[in-house]
Amino acid sequence: MRGKRAGYLGAIAMSAYDFAPVTTTDMDIAEAAALLRAVFPEARHFTDEAVCWQYRDNPDGHVVGFNARLGQELAAHYVTIPLVARVEGHEERGLLSLNTATHPAHQGKGLFTKLANATYAHAAEKGYGFVIGVANANSTHGFVKKLGFQLVAPLRAMVGIGPLPYRDNGTAVGYERVWGPAALRWRLAHPAYPYTLKRAGDTRLLLSARSQHGARYVLGFARDARFDGLADEERSSVRMKAWIGLDPALRWGGSLYVNVPLRYRPSPLNLIFKDLSDKGRKLHADSVRFSALDFDIL
Repeated sequence: MRGKRAGYLGAIAMSAYDFAPVTTTDMDIAEAAALLRAVFPEARHFTDEAVCWQYRDNPDGHVVGFNARLGQELAAHYVTIPLVARVEGHEERGLLSLNTATHPAHQGKGLFTKLANATYAHAAEKGYGFVIGVANANSTHGFVKKLGFQLVAPLRAMVGIGPLPYRDNGTAVGYERVWGPAALRWRLAHPAYPYTLKRAGDTRLLLSARSQHGARYVLGFARDARFDGLADEERSSVRMKAWIGLDPALRWGGSLYVNVPLRYRPSPLNLIFKDLSDKGRKLHADSVRFSALDFDIL
């Protein structure tokens, strides 16, 4: 009887929350940013300006997500942002799992799971084909066990010197983000993080101003003109470089780069994927092209 009573009271408590889609009004953005800052006080990128950039300025579409409220208080918040990707050779609209926060007074009540499931159902109705994301060690289990995500693979974290070992031998790519000119301009206009370009032989490196242990982070690279004019050119030499992601054309064996062991990483990052179609698709780690350019940590 006690178990039934506890379950009944839990249902009563949950029914007191109102669930509604996230909007991009100034008030909603300011409220979401305030909750994110309260839950993650050390994250300097949750300014109103940066959240507006993520939620409203993205040329691939406005944010898709849900809020939970108790009365007038924002109790929990979860969002994804639209993107375009090539999956199994076909371009389609998908979503990047992004910000989630639950106010300390409302934690432990399963709000995140309810918000996420509501988001994915809403996204499928709007025609989005998948959700992709990067989860840390603490959140990966919940995404996989509770929300049905595939754990694709841990992202590589490579540090070293010299050119990136790009050796494209025609390996088929099963997943890659499609960065149109407008989306690239938007991505590199991040309000919190500046970026620069560096020419290395016939390759343009897109570098973050952030570094770790003297190694500059590489967001992405190109051997064509897609990065031209999108960031200031850096003329000083960049010896130590760090690269996070997966790419079948990067052949690290025999290069001057090493994979940072998991025990030395601040938070190992895992690539996760959820198919929103009825095809049951899964990604194969050895055919995924995914870099720091494709998610918002640098």
